[in-house]
Amino acid sequence: MAGIYIHIPFCKQACHYCDFHFSTSLKKKDELVNALTKELELRKDEFKNTTVETIYFGGGTPSLLTNEELQFIIDAVYKNYKVTEQPEITLEANPDDLSKDRIIALSKSKINRLSIGIQSFFEDDLKLMNRAHNANEAIACLEEATKHFDNISLDLIYGIPGASNAQWIKNIEMALSFNVPHISSYALTVEPKTALASFIKKGVIDDVNDEQAHEQFHLLKEKLEASGFVHYELSNFGKDRYFSKNNSAYWQGKSYLGIGPSAHSFNGTQRGWNVRNNSKYIKTIEANQLPIEIETLTQTDQYNEYIMTGLRTIWGVSIKKVEKDFGLLYKDYLIEQAEVFINQQLLYIDKAHLRVTKKGQFLCDGIASELFKIN
Repeated sequence: MAGIYIHIPFCKQACHYCDFHFSTSLKKKDELVNALTKELELRKDEFKNTTVETIYFGGGTPSLLTNEELQFIIDAVYKNYKVTEQPEITLEANPDDLSKDRIIALSKSKINRLSIGIQSFFEDDLKLMNRAHNANEAIACLEEATKHFDNISLDLIYGIPGASNAQWIKNIEMALSFNVPHISSYALTVEPKTALASFIKKGVIDDVNDEQAHEQFHLLKEKLEASGFVHYELSNFGKDRYFSKNNSAYWQGKSYLGIGPSAHSFNGTQRGWNVRNNSKYIKTIEANQLPIEIETLTQTDQYNEYIMTGLRTIWGVSIKKVEKDFGLLYKDYLIEQAEVFINQQLLYIDKAHLRVTKKGQFLCDGIASELFKIN
């Protein structure tokens, strides 16, 4: 089983914290949609013996495409790939794109999961982040979406400068009031060359407070787990049977095909990434060529990748799998490197799986990097 990720590189406006690849000009939208379907066709042999279980429209803002354009791309997947009987088909969407009529139309399409970029229910937060929607639109879209879709995920951001813990708790409670079965939540990070980084440097906005972000992470975990959510991955909480199949496949090392400018692909031994330029992407595809760079992963790369993704999840890192796939030397190295974190009660071993403790979760990526093997 494998997944297809389709990157839609358009946004109405630039969020101040975002460093993903996108354009605020829709001039090349028609050409790009055609190029996406052509790339799907050009790469069909990569999944010749594989069944597609998930299709994920990410971005950018995929909800800027019309329902007809989305269906055109989905049809190209079905035409060129073997798709499982009940695939998970996710559309990332912004609240301002989800009118009542749009939601009803989407509910009649093959799309069966919405991932809605709420980020916050507070106007000040949304303005600071330069989101295209307002708080009222966030509420209205969820009220309507929950009538027509069972499988909904919403995104929230914590660690926003000026947002108190009390305000963060209200955000979580507002999200819970809609009874959605999945919530993804991320710490606000300051990426280089973003507007947010510039505003912080100039003193226009306070810097992100790591200690407060840490507190808000634990408040989120406590609140959601008390409401029946499983914290199955560092940034993701799902009710039973509602874990994201697309994202779970990524964390469990399954193959995925990345379609569109800047999209990444992975097949277990190789990683590929498409050019981060809409015009170059379209031009290359129109010439029947793939705008992709490919890196073959060494055994050490594959080991490091498994440690990074495994530690972020409730499934942890299987010590038996490390020995089976990478050998005794890697297993011994892992246990040796993990010992210091086990002594600090940041990691623990349970049923031959290495996992992060509650105390270690917020520090997970840093711990993983300390377990990496250097060639």
